Amino acid sequence: MRILIVTDAWAPQVNGVVRTLQATRDALQQMGHVVGLIAPDLFRSLPCPTYPEIRLALAGAAAIGRRIEAFAPEAIHIATEGPLGLAARRWCLRRGHPFTTAYHTQFPDYLARRTRLPAAAFWPFIRRFHRPAAAILVSTRAVAVQLDRQGLGQTRLWSRGVDLSCFGPDAPVHPRLQRLPGPILLHVGRLAVEKNVEAFLRARHAGSKIVVGDGPLLAALKCKYPDVAFLGARQGAELASLYASADALVFPSRTDTFGLGMIEALACGTPIAAFPVPGPADVLDESVGAMREDLDDAIAAALTRDRAACAAFGRRFSWSASAGQFVSALVPLKAGADFRPGLAATA
Repeated sequence: MRILIVTDAWAPQVNGVVRTLQATRDALQQMGHVVGLIAPDLFRSLPCPTYPEIRLALAGAAAIGRRIEAFAPEAIHIATEGPLGLAARRWCLRRGHPFTTAYHTQFPDYLARRTRLPAAAFWPFIRRFHRPAAAILVSTRAVAVQLDRQGLGQTRLWSRGVDLSCFGPDAPVHPRLQRLPGPILLHVGRLAVEKNVEAFLRARHAGSKIVVGDGPLLAALKCKYPDVAFLGARQGAELASLYASADALVFPSRTDTFGLGMIEALACGTPIAAFPVPGPADVLDESVGAMREDLDDAIAAALTRDRAACAAFGRRFSWSASAGQFVSALVPLKAGADFRPGLAATA
């Protein structure tokens, strides 16, 4: 199948949405599908207010339409609610082409934290964007319930996976963590207000705190918490080494829809400490982590979990299974759709 993905989130951004889409593209190609991509690197762009690392593409429906026509897709997936997603949505609706969308991010909650407006103020946009979609892909059943309450009932489950060739319990000890006093408490993720990182940094549990990730709060947090080791963004084998070297991954977010880092850490044998909120509650059970309203209690409990059980739990998640869910949710365009033959939008 010729599958076109339109996304406002792509490299060089480093976040869960980008990593999910990259892994999905790779898995789809391994299954024999031809995947085209329309992403911000194809257009002029501007930095996103409050998120300069994220570029907002300057492209209208006509420009997007030309690239869609050139790829001649058999199915269209609009991954994000940004400028490219809006332009692709508009083009598809004008021509009567079906498409799927995905709800990756709790934008109403994120925007509420940044603007101090109520989350309810942003739900009309979310409802309007996703309502015409033939299916809305969601990472957990809790998100499906949430969208159903907003009148968006056409959800399909699309879980996440782990690259088991990279993330596993046999990863070597990371040299930065070798001589630190234990327990080693690790956080991995973007350093932004909605990730609630300071809940981890304020935790009183003894040990060494390690933060992996980049984002708009990095400089301020480094100044405020000089005893914490901030390592910046890490990927691949080095990230696996950090996961495997830690005694617990602390996941303080209250707004994530899934939390890809949790299952990567588990695959490396590292238990999770988190709040009892959607995301962690949908992914974890008490055999591999601890979810408590008191994060110090969660850390203490997580440190008692069996690492072999954590690794076995993490191995349940595969990108091939995730890609299979993605394909099953797609809605093929009508036979004979009027596309000009051409080359893929991008490899």
